[in-house]
Amino acid sequence: MRKSVTKIVCLFLVLTLFVLMAAASGSSEKTETKEIKDTLAAEKTEKETTVADDTKKDPETEETTTTTEAAKQVSIEEQVLIDQNDVKITAKEYVLDTIWGDGIKLLVENNSDKNVTVSCRALIVNNYMITDLFSCSVAAGKKANETLNLSSSGLKAAGISEVGQVEVYFHVYDSDSWDGIFDTDVVTIKTSAFDSMDTTPDDSGKELYNEGGIRIVGKYVDEDSFWGAGILLYMENNSGKNIGISCDNFSVNGFMLMPIFSCDIYNGKMAIDDITLLSSELEENDIEKIEEVELSFHIYDLDSYSTIKDTDPITFAVE
Repeated sequence: MRKSVTKIVCLFLVLTLFVLMAAASGSSEKTETKEIKDTLAAEKTEKETTVADDTKKDPETEETTTTTEAAKQVSIEEQVLIDQNDVKITAKEYVLDTIWGDGIKLLVENNSDKNVTVSCRALIVNNYMITDLFSCSVAAGKKANETLNLSSSGLKAAGISEVGQVEVYFHVYDSDSWDGIFDTDVVTIKTSAFDSMDTTPDDSGKELYNEGGIRIVGKYVDEDSFWGAGILLYMENNSGKNIGISCDNFSVNGFMLMPIFSCDIYNGKMAIDDITLLSSELEENDIEKIEEVELSFHIYDLDSYSTIKDTDPITFAVE
């Protein structure tokens, strides 16, 4: 229950901030990103001359397109996704939206005697975890049409130009008491682009961690992001467990900061996410350029919240 309440509160905050971010990204100039060079500061000088050019990826020069720019129209067949506890969810069609991203139009029917809300525990597109903002409240005995949006920024970050498969884990709860009613297993929607779906990982960058089927790669640093600065990570999970990753003991140029970062990755899936550094903290510490970063990753089991690994300090230079 606590997790559901927290998610709904965050949802309303994120919805507001998302509009601001979309407006800012639409009007801003292209920004320069910096390469993550190495994981040991002591090796910086030696490695600066040996980093291969093919590990660099500038997202501004290697732009990807979202499905709204795809040459072909993606479609799905109408299909019943859930029919449980008097709640029925039907995927009606694949829709395009230039602001929120493409999406799946859903018909939610509440045939119970309770007011219910349907949300997502996880949303996965082409095997990449994608942030979702879905929430649909339906009064007892009523129906609602709602779109499950596939974040355009999330698709672009993952390099997804055409959506072939959407996997959803739904969470249904009582709108009045906030008590959980049921959680679904994975529901899979295959689109007309499924056969041509590209799931090749974009794992270029500097490997920061690789152990027990969990891999983290630092891709680049953006010093002019919406919030201040961001460190983009590629992560993959083949550990056999659903995991969460956060970071501790984070410092930039020797100054301790409190970054914003938490990423859930289901088993067998990938994620692209960034460690966000607020401009106010950078300014308070007179950090104009990010030169060296040190952090530890906290990796834990999403189901039990037990610790899988607290890494040793990882240090890398930025150029």
